[in-house]
Amino acid sequence: MRYPPESPAEVERWFRQRLAGLWPMALGSLSLRRSPCVRRSCHACETGEQHPSYVLYGRRNGRRASVYIPDDLAAPVRRALSNGQSLQALLYEVGQRYAQALKRERARRR
Repeated sequence: MRYPPESPAEVERWFRQRLAGLWPMALGSLSLRRSPCVRRSCHACETGEQHPSYVLYGRRNGRRASVYIPDDLAAPVRRALSNGQSLQALLYEVGQRYAQALKRERARRR
């Protein structure tokens, strides 16, 4: 993909402007799981319905990690995950733009 002629400083400014709108951000996946509880004679568990809860899965130090997410926080966490995906795409784009800007700058100096 071709980008407009720009300096490395202009690429950095562009990136910082885009980055400012991406808070909050997170990587991973949000899952709704159903699990049994520890109570005896629980109607939800006896009928097989079980108890729903959200869990954020991700990686930390190369190992899978999970965090319980209360129901009322699921929507903000979904937004953070969406912003995290946008950040990944933005990083790929800024890397290409920055490399092209560096090459242009080197060619101008010659």
